[in-house]
Amino acid sequence: MSKGTINVSVENIFPLIKKFLYSDHEIFLRELISNATDATLKLKHLANIGEANDVAYGNPKIEVKVDKENKTLRIIDEGIGMTKDEVEKYINQIAFSGAEEFIEKYKDKEGEDTGIIGHFGLGFYSSFMVADKVEIITKSFKDEPAAHWVCDGSPNFTLEEADKEVRGTEIILHISEDETEFLEEGRIRELLVKYNKFMPIPIKFGMKTETLPKPEDAKEDDPAPTKEVENIINNPNPAWTKQPVDLKEEDYNGFYRELYPMQFEEPLFHIHLNVDYPFNLTGILYFPKMTNDMNIQKDKIQLYQNQVFVTDNVEGIVPEFLTMLRGVIDSPDIPLNVSRSYLQADGAVKKISSYITRKVADKLKTLFNDNREDFEQKWNDIKVVIEYGMLTEDKFFDKAQKFALYPTVDGDYFTFEELQEKIKENQTDKDGKLVVLYASNKDEQHSYIQDAKDKGYEVLMLDSPIISHLLQKLESSNENTSFVRVDSEPVENLIKKDEEQISKLSDEEKETLKTFLTETVPSEKFTVQLEAMDSKANPFVITEPEFMRRMKEMQQTGGGGMFGMGNMPEMYNLIVNTNHELVSEILNTKTKKKKERLVNQALDLAKLSKNLLKGEDMTAFIKRSYEMIK
Repeated sequence: MSKGTINVSVENIFPLIKKFLYSDHEIFLRELISNATDATLKLKHLANIGEANDVAYGNPKIEVKVDKENKTLRIIDEGIGMTKDEVEKYINQIAFSGAEEFIEKYKDKEGEDTGIIGHFGLGFYSSFMVADKVEIITKSFKDEPAAHWVCDGSPNFTLEEADKEVRGTEIILHISEDETEFLEEGRIRELLVKYNKFMPIPIKFGMKTETLPKPEDAKEDDPAPTKEVENIINNPNPAWTKQPVDLKEEDYNGFYRELYPMQFEEPLFHIHLNVDYPFNLTGILYFPKMTNDMNIQKDKIQLYQNQVFVTDNVEGIVPEFLTMLRGVIDSPDIPLNVSRSYLQADGAVKKISSYITRKVADKLKTLFNDNREDFEQKWNDIKVVIEYGMLTEDKFFDKAQKFALYPTVDGDYFTFEELQEKIKENQTDKDGKLVVLYASNKDEQHSYIQDAKDKGYEVLMLDSPIISHLLQKLESSNENTSFVRVDSEPVENLIKKDEEQISKLSDEEKETLKTFLTETVPSEKFTVQLEAMDSKANPFVITEPEFMRRMKEMQQTGGGGMFGMGNMPEMYNLIVNTNHELVSEILNTKTKKKKERLVNQALDLAKLSKNLLKGEDMTAFIKRSYEMIK
């Protein structure tokens, strides 16, 4: 038996590892399983290139065992193993990565990707976060004696020969008193599923009972036979590791259910990522049905590195607008910090992000071209992602012109180019500007929508939470186009033409009327404006100026608005139609009380059509209405 001191530059590195190196103690299991996988893949690679001809690779697996009574957790592999000298080299010299040296040594042989996971050489030492003592019993594939290494978390270790006969490595963790959660089978199963669900080597965790088919001669009451089988907790060959040509639609949907077992709706469609230059990236992204709450949708994509789970926070790798999708991305080229817990700044990340953006845009365009009707039916379920992408990614904005849709309140769908062609004759104002009318709530803005439709105008239905931001971008990209919500002006003023209405009231009468209305209508909420409109138009119309309302909405949904505007009280314009006979009656009524009554009733009707009449005002309106029809 030999004794020695582990070669470290900081004597008390173990407390540092335990407290600072890894943000979460639970990842020790991920690291040890990754090491076991490395050891197995190394052996496979050596066998493939003829450097381990005497070794039968077979069908190796990794086994995890919990012994609650003896307070140990074991991770056992059937991989390449280590000689005593290799234990000295790879275990006793912290941060000397065996995986990295192995890749460097064999990277040019046969041009094969070894699939080795390890990179920093520190993963093994994460075991000291949860264990007071760690043992390694290992036998190399070479014809050399097995080795037994023991360390109690100090820089001191023992290393001696062992009587292990089977190739591979067994790590024995003696779990410390304050980490006993890792002796619970349920907790270990949870971590194996979380981090190692798709590792490339089968992982056995205990046994399970499997029900067999009944024999043909069995009676109906006879129980089905059962047998005990190995409980393999992972899928070593997940869908994203296969070629798209080898997968059918049901395979993609089955993998979606595997990723999200509690998600009962099928995805709308998928995008298979597969690139090997200028970086390696595979994965499958799914478009689920979207809600308008973008925050709820996020953090559903899982990031893997050579089938090892890293994180479900993929911001930086995936463009922000696509973080609302679901699925898997796997890339060995994503630079992670030493604990694999977050990204490090790197040029490759930007290239990966750009590639994913382009791939998604191309897929959407193909779906649109191949089956426009189906794409239109799915539009409301995917529009938040596409509109968010148009707003935040210029390259995606340009590509989206071919498939982004603009639905009308009547359920028709247009691309922007089609929309321009459709409305240019009727919705171009006197200055030659194209005016695109839209609504954000079909029920609340119904009367305004109807007025616009009566004029022959097309009205879009745009109700995404970020629509105000997107309209700003669309207007800046289309110089001679403006978007106007239907309730921002009386219908006569939405699209200014050359003709102007003449008012029935004289200037003096208008001045008298405005003075009375200003005194009667709450000035803190309404600005009174007199307009000469069609005599059949409503006498009172409440509008919200497009600019002010849009800026306020943008401020409320984050950025883009004027400072403090999101907190401003609601302000509206009260447009009074001077050509309506009710307005003339108000002007000519002699009794002030009756005058006020008419004004309040007309105002409340206008508020009602704008969905602003609530609470006390609604109660007063109902009471007044009954009194007026007695």
